[in-house]
Amino acid sequence: MASLHSSSGDDLLAAWLHGQNAAVRSRGRPTPARAGRIRVAFYGRTSTTDYQDEASSRRWQLDNATDLIGDRGLIVAEFFDVGWSRKVPWSLRPEPSRLLAEIAQVDRPFDAVVVGEYERAFEGGQLQALLPVLRRHGVVLWLPEFGDVVDEADPVHQAVSLLLGCESRREVLRARFRSTAAMRAQARDQGRHLGGRPPYGYRLVDGGPHPNRAHARWGRRQHRLGPDPVSAPVVRWIFARRLAGGSAAATARALNECGVRSPSGHDPERNRHRSRPGVGRFTRWPKSSRIRDTRVGRCGIGSAPTTNETRPGDKRSSRGAIRRWNPKDEWVISTWIVHPPLVSETDFIRAQSDPGATAGGPRCPLCSQ
Repeated sequence: MASLHSSSGDDLLAAWLHGQNAAVRSRGRPTPARAGRIRVAFYGRTSTTDYQDEASSRRWQLDNATDLIGDRGLIVAEFFDVGWSRKVPWSLRPEPSRLLAEIAQVDRPFDAVVVGEYERAFEGGQLQALLPVLRRHGVVLWLPEFGDVVDEADPVHQAVSLLLGCESRREVLRARFRSTAAMRAQARDQGRHLGGRPPYGYRLVDGGPHPNRAHARWGRRQHRLGPDPVSAPVVRWIFARRLAGGSAAATARALNECGVRSPSGHDPERNRHRSRPGVGRFTRWPKSSRIRDTRVGRCGIGSAPTTNETRPGDKRSSRGAIRRWNPKDEWVISTWIVHPPLVSETDFIRAQSDPGATAGGPRCPLCSQ
């Protein structure tokens, strides 16, 4: 009896699946095979690293691109972005920048570019801006949504490209609106900590089973904020110093003289992006200790949203993530106290103004000065 396994270690089933099919009879003359194959560069992208698998995302995009070109082309180069938003222009993304640089070379190794899905590469008017560049260097672009090479002179292709650009932008806006609306409801009505680094003065503690039943079955736990035994007294002292009329410079100098670590120095594991010299010392009034409503025991959202434009509304001015402080009437806070407050609401509101100096002052919680 023949063995069901290959002695040479080859995958027999895969070889059979991808082997040459039996000849199929058809009427008419057979279509002649193409004499040559176009050299093609593949571009793909995954926007996040925490919630997407880079290997599987790259694989399905590459499969789409390979199916599109078929036997008409051969992928000889790959350009794949990881962790970049589609909103960022091609000239500012690392892999498209490298691709554009190679296009301008006389001895480039490819004559066409293929994308696995429109939304993986373009948003808004990015495609319309790229096509003249490709045409100038004699490079064509393949897109699955067109089923072939994009022809910028074809009115139908022009209309489809405009529609796809609007749909790609709409997809981002819809996802952003839904997620933001859900987070606002979770903070306001459920008092949930929405993730990220805990504010200075707090640490993450166990908050019970995850509210999502599927996540709870996987063993995930909900986090909430609890006072940090080291930094919580410092926050209380900063507020007391503020209410006593202490200036920003004097407060920062007093903290440094007492050897108090700044928020980034106190928790370097969650502040790896702040590794420049001098980190760990207070250099100005801690903004987070002045205006974050977390210190009064309430969860909140919307005080400082992140944007990608240096000029709001202008996609061409994107230079990475930028945070801007919203007016306080646009903040969303929980309707009840959900974690232990570090200061009272009365002191918090008073600290937002510029109180006059009063006699005496609070003692440092570490050195008692």
